[in-house]
Amino acid sequence: MPWYTLLVLAVAAERAAELLVARRNAAWTLARAGVEHGRGHYPVMVVLHTGLLVCCLLEPALTDRPFLPALGWPMLALVVLAQALRWWCVTTLGPYWNTRVIVVPGARLVGAGPYRFLRHPNYVAVVVEVAALPLVHSAWLTATVFTAANAVLLTVRLRCENTALTQAVPA
Repeated sequence: MPWYTLLVLAVAAERAAELLVARRNAAWTLARAGVEHGRGHYPVMVVLHTGLLVCCLLEPALTDRPFLPALGWPMLALVVLAQALRWWCVTTLGPYWNTRVIVVPGARLVGAGPYRFLRHPNYVAVVVEVAALPLVHSAWLTATVFTAANAVLLTVRLRCENTALTQAVPA
């Protein structure tokens, strides 16, 4: 389990890096008349993602879940691929990327990088990570509960983001 703990801590460090980028990007977009939407669901998202990381460590430790190579290695590959997709999104959107929903009125939608293929590729990365990270160490209960909670949250988040983009971006 020590290597799995390091993996979860690495994901936590990646999330901290995201928050630093998001803070810098928020200042940039707000300085350009950016408007924030959906403030109410943001704290729920923070609690959900923090809880996921905590439960990824607690469930295997408290329930003595084993590492199952046939499950763990493919899930680790998915976690790595999700991180790569997430940072592809971050670099493609540049200063427009954020953990919050902040849009600059009149800005055009980005159609490069993964956005050529999907409208919200970052959420594909989130869905994969939420399901796969716990399963690296057989934490199936954490994977199930947080995948379901994340589905509810993403329903709210996508509605908020799509509405904000529709209102702010020229046709």
